[in-house]
Amino acid sequence: MNNLRRICILGSTGSIGQSTLAVVDANPTFEVVALSGHRNIDLLLQQCLKYRPKMAIVSRSEDAKGLADSLKSAGSKVEVMWGADALSTAASDDSVDMVMAAIVGAAGLESTLAAARAGKTLLLANKESLVMSGDLLFREIQASGATLIPIDSEHNAIFQCLPQNLSGQGGDGTKYVSKIALTASGGPFLDKPLTEFGDITPAEACKHPTWSMGQKISVDSATMMNKGLEFIEASLLFGLAPHQIDVLIHPQSTVHSLVYYKDGSVLAQLGCADMRIPIAYGMAYPRRIESGAASLDLIGMGSLDFFEPDYKRFPCLKLGIDATLQGGTTPTLLNAANEIAVAAFLGGQIKFIEIAELNEQVLSKIPCEPASSLAIIRDADSLARNITKELILKKN
Repeated sequence: MNNLRRICILGSTGSIGQSTLAVVDANPTFEVVALSGHRNIDLLLQQCLKYRPKMAIVSRSEDAKGLADSLKSAGSKVEVMWGADALSTAASDDSVDMVMAAIVGAAGLESTLAAARAGKTLLLANKESLVMSGDLLFREIQASGATLIPIDSEHNAIFQCLPQNLSGQGGDGTKYVSKIALTASGGPFLDKPLTEFGDITPAEACKHPTWSMGQKISVDSATMMNKGLEFIEASLLFGLAPHQIDVLIHPQSTVHSLVYYKDGSVLAQLGCADMRIPIAYGMAYPRRIESGAASLDLIGMGSLDFFEPDYKRFPCLKLGIDATLQGGTTPTLLNAANEIAVAAFLGGQIKFIEIAELNEQVLSKIPCEPASSLAIIRDADSLARNITKELILKKN
């Protein structure tokens, strides 16, 4: 690549953000313009001193003051901002070429939309923002001419196996496709007896067998809600009906997804379980650059296994599939309920098996409506969160 690419990394202190910076380290053709962190201010300070961005964004005003004072003492001129509006400001800044949207959960919605509205190259690692916004995000992309590249390993794998870049929902590439298959490791409880699920601890749920991720995503992987949300995301990204999307349990996490073509061909993307691979592909698209990840050793790996998921073991996956079928605000409601339920589990308020139960209860209490505006989406999100909290209080 000959031209310098200027990147804004939203969620730079998380696992995806740190992997993105590792790719930047390996490739001097990228300049970091903006960084954001939630509460890990010490790490954000270190990142600001190393990468010297134009802007740094935190969640709270008191953290902004502390970071600004520390940067000033170090002789840095990084501008420190705070709050959701500041994230959108950074994502749409004229000095930014591409935005890594890696904030976990609904908190990343507005800044993702802001990047799309500003016509940026949007590297989407925040699946929740797409699950919530659906067609609204694609309308912004089409209006501005923005480019969307999925960073989730499964969707990035499908993207790599399609003949053309996305254009709106699916683009021309998917007209040759009969179906796709998303792979899933099955998480840490793939072989655990169902009778023992009531005793699962947060520490056990966060111990993923193949990926290194944050707590929330690790729990979602353990319940397979992560795959349920990815099912919704895949339908939206590639313009495919739910019956054109399969989910395969693949414990080795080597085949990241597959595309089945109408001529009988099947293309799959393989690689080590290292998020630097899809991140580097997104950052350099359509070229390929050094990611720092190890090459795959197929001989040393042995066998690759695939089998169908068990919905009794993973009811959250079924909820995600059903939400795709229903559409409208249902994916928003499911995502909101799940975020609150997972936080309650991590906080010791509910049991692991109650995450799916709460999600299902919330969906049964709130009617679905068309997700035609950001206001409707936000109202649905807020309502689902409040009802989930009320149900948790009744349990305690």
